[in-house]
Amino acid sequence: MPHDVIMPALGMAQDSGLIVSWLKSPGDAIKAGDALMEVETDKATMEVEAQADGFLTRVTAAAGDNVPVGNVVAVIAETADAAEEDAPAPATAAESPSQAEDEPAPADIPEGKSVIMPALGMAQDTGLLVAWAKAPGDTVAADDVLFEVETDKSTMEVPAGHDGFVAALLAEAGDTVPVGESVAIISAGKPADPQRRSAPTNAKPATASKDQAPKTEAAAPAKPAPAPVKAASVEGVILASPKARRLALAEGLDLTRLADAGHQQPYHVRDLETLRAMPARGTQAAASPEAAAARHLSARLPAEGLSRFLAWAREEADGALDQSALLAGFAGASLRATGGPAAPVVDVETLHGLKRFPEAAEDDATTGEPDLILRDLRSSSLSGLRMGAEAAPVLTLVQADETLTLTLECAAGHLDARAAILLVSGFAGRLEDPLRHLL
Repeated sequence: MPHDVIMPALGMAQDSGLIVSWLKSPGDAIKAGDALMEVETDKATMEVEAQADGFLTRVTAAAGDNVPVGNVVAVIAETADAAEEDAPAPATAAESPSQAEDEPAPADIPEGKSVIMPALGMAQDTGLLVAWAKAPGDTVAADDVLFEVETDKSTMEVPAGHDGFVAALLAEAGDTVPVGESVAIISAGKPADPQRRSAPTNAKPATASKDQAPKTEAAAPAKPAPAPVKAASVEGVILASPKARRLALAEGLDLTRLADAGHQQPYHVRDLETLRAMPARGTQAAASPEAAAARHLSARLPAEGLSRFLAWAREEADGALDQSALLAGFAGASLRATGGPAAPVVDVETLHGLKRFPEAAEDDATTGEPDLILRDLRSSSLSGLRMGAEAAPVLTLVQADETLTLTLECAAGHLDARAAILLVSGFAGRLEDPLRHLL
């Protein structure tokens, strides 16, 4: 089928692009990846690539034309015959820019700057509006997150692009909006009647100028201005913006605590302030270990290295070998290497009991909760497990045939992501080649 070539958005606040030059001519054979044209915005000049094989036809904008984002500027036909057929060309700003600029906005839409649905990829022609971060009537700065948009490849936060007030939201969370279509109006002054409505079901890419609100004949009637829409949560899944997830991961914050406390999803950066202010999990009687299990890492390694080392150590000790002490030493050294305690307290649990290392009971450092729990279940028939977080990080070691499986489970507050990875990697390395780490 024919493939539309649209004016892409090369930046979040971009609403039009200047065609510097065409690199292909009408009728030329095109391969996906070929550079079609050069486009200039206020920040960059980029080559726009073809997203399909075929023949270039219906070129409706010339070099020097300033075209709104989302407008179709050409079509890639499947065959040379199809490329030669005449067909009505899509309207562009280049055909009658003055008309677009002079056409008044509908009376029921507040005046202001339009915020459009951006193109997050060259082949994207629509975006799914995931959630609004602002409500009608809210004040907004140009860099404030206004909404989240999802394509087939990513989910991104979109800034407002203008300072002012949210005068109108022209789509609801869950609406699929064509690239270039206006989704919000930002006004310079506080709007007397801020509005909210769904996107038209038959919406086409916008052809209006930068400051013109879209036509709304097909739009649903205006609704009262409720609080920002929150996307429904999915069982077992935490919905959060990429930036909020990234900051929570870096700070070791557990987003599940917001869900447990009843805060609506999806979560944004501003919700992290609420999370930081929440009391430590240990002070909440209702908090469960299962809810705290924010980290679950596992590694597999050959059992041969540890088996050979234990056989050698047993021979050197004339059979009096304490395997738990050796494993506790390896686990403690691995925890220390992550920036943990200089003398970590390690509990080693086996099917036959529990031992604490160091064993000096009179040392205050060995009382209370351990810094790390190591479960040595190599003698069991288990091949894997998921138990949930406990009072301290838990390393579990199981064996199946000639393979060791190492699992770490802990709450986000115990170890940040980097420390958790270093702990598992370090302990696995010591088990795989114990002699190298002893020398």
